[in-house]
Amino acid sequence: MRHDLFGQPTSLDSPAVLEDWNAAQRAFLAHGTQTPSWLARVLEAEPGFALGQAAKGLFMLLLGRREMLEVAAEAHRAADRAVRDGQVTARERGFVEALGRWIEGRPSAAVTALEQVLDDHPDDVLAMKLGHAIRFVLGDNHGMRASIERVLPAYAPDHAGRGYLLGCHAFALEETGAYQKAEIAGRQALWLAPDDAWGLHAVAHVHDMTCDAKAGLDWLEGREAAWAHCNNFRFHVWWHKALMHLDLGQVDTVLALYDAEVRKERTDDYRDISNATSLLTRLELDGIDVGDRWEELAGLCATRTDDGSLIFADLHYLLALTATGDHAGTERLIARIARDGQKQDTEAQERMADPGLAAARGLQAFGEGDYARAFSDLEAARATMQRAGGSHAQRDVFERITIDAGLRAGRLDAAERILEERRRMRAGKDDQFAAIRRDLIHAGRGLASGLGGAQRVPAQ
Repeated sequence: MRHDLFGQPTSLDSPAVLEDWNAAQRAFLAHGTQTPSWLARVLEAEPGFALGQAAKGLFMLLLGRREMLEVAAEAHRAADRAVRDGQVTARERGFVEALGRWIEGRPSAAVTALEQVLDDHPDDVLAMKLGHAIRFVLGDNHGMRASIERVLPAYAPDHAGRGYLLGCHAFALEETGAYQKAEIAGRQALWLAPDDAWGLHAVAHVHDMTCDAKAGLDWLEGREAAWAHCNNFRFHVWWHKALMHLDLGQVDTVLALYDAEVRKERTDDYRDISNATSLLTRLELDGIDVGDRWEELAGLCATRTDDGSLIFADLHYLLALTATGDHAGTERLIARIARDGQKQDTEAQERMADPGLAAARGLQAFGEGDYARAFSDLEAARATMQRAGGSHAQRDVFERITIDAGLRAGRLDAAERILEERRRMRAGKDDQFAAIRRDLIHAGRGLASGLGGAQRVPAQ
């Protein structure tokens, strides 16, 4: 039996096809733009390669688009035929099982199937990375870390996948608050795998969460080659850089990066939409005029209101719809979230119910200027926002809106409490956003004291 680049058994017989499969795996681990091309070459030559079909299906589901569900199901049917024909290894069957569970609406069960693969193949970097990616979608930060640390001892120093493993470990460490360890692991990842954009971006997350934008810019500067090869993940790394400039008050640079890099390709991929909408929201919360940039986003988001794949995506679609006053689109999206939340047939629908519906209604109220209702709904969603998926840095846009809703509603004590919780998450530090809001709270209390009663803090 042949083995792939990472030492894993494979049912592929052709050396040429195996080399293409190795290239597909390397590209996936590095978030490379050529991943689909390499995988297509493999499946064109070996359509009965169950692991390749399973990987294709899982890749499709990670896109978070309803129309990809049937593509994933077709890949699963092809993989299942290979399983019935007996042309697979036990390891490959685990990936097929994972795909089937996610198609059924249970990504957590897909993770369980991949963990079972890791029981027998702890240094299986493909199973590790896929499980990590699905957990990211689920917001399972502690599960990400536990999984990586379980298999870490199996990776020898010269293992071809060790750098990518360390990149995942760095991100999991950061998302669980171990910032110093995360930075060390992320730097080690780049030493071993110079194209590991995930590890590079994990270190950027560390600087975000420790409120050190200057160090974050220093880290990214000169390392553009580590993400230039990426698929649309490169837009996300540029987004991180824009956030750092925003924290330093360099608004012109932020807008230039938005136009030239963050929104370089005007796709409706939910990850690209989330980068764009969250950045524009941050700018507007700071009182910056973003011009007509919302318009193209809202047009795209209005076409995604019936998708229902991920609440994380839906909430970012809402940012654009509410920003442009698209009341019909907003109502349509919230009604669909409510319907899905009532069904709860899938894990995605469970998240539509909690935290989705309260968060969505809060965003709607904020867009309508009903700040008391916005704060009430958004605060109710805070306890379970981790379930929406994504990272702390990504979900912070909702935290910022919640805080500003509280300030504009005159809920100064409650807004300050959230700022304190946010500070504890960020290594006991405040970024520029928090420092300005603390000044507003101080000013609001002084105004209330001088007038003999509580006063609203003016909108920025």
